[in-house]
Amino acid sequence: MFNCWNSRNCLGFWWHDLCLVYCTAGNSGKIYSCKHCGTHLALSENIVSKSFHCRHGKAYLFSKVVNVTSGEIENRMMMTGMHTVADIFCVCCGSIVGWKYETAHEKSQKYKEGKSVLERFKITGPDGSHYWASHDTHVAGSDIDDV
Repeated sequence: MFNCWNSRNCLGFWWHDLCLVYCTAGNSGKIYSCKHCGTHLALSENIVSKSFHCRHGKAYLFSKVVNVTSGEIENRMMMTGMHTVADIFCVCCGSIVGWKYETAHEKSQKYKEGKSVLERFKITGPDGSHYWASHDTHVAGSDIDDV
């Protein structure tokens, strides 16, 4: 699990298992982390919506995420229309943690551009909790929202 060397004053870049990561613990917000290695990914204050769903269950839309790398940009037909997206991966362990919206083709979906979705199944919540995917969850696309 990733813990900052000095979490009270940790706001900057630190080495973690040979990965240079941005540590958010110095911020007063609650932190969402990679469930595999504990690398900080986002703060609760940057949640835009908790009403998203993916094939594993719940997902949250964030205005800002850190410590991720982007995969190839591709067009995907999602439940809310065509979007140009890129999968995002934990910079430290390489696990896929969600996707980033590059372009929304529908006017009503433009608010998603530049924002990222983290799948709750793949991250640890601020209280250390894990979200377990429901066996009944079979969403055809990659995003459903109630915004």
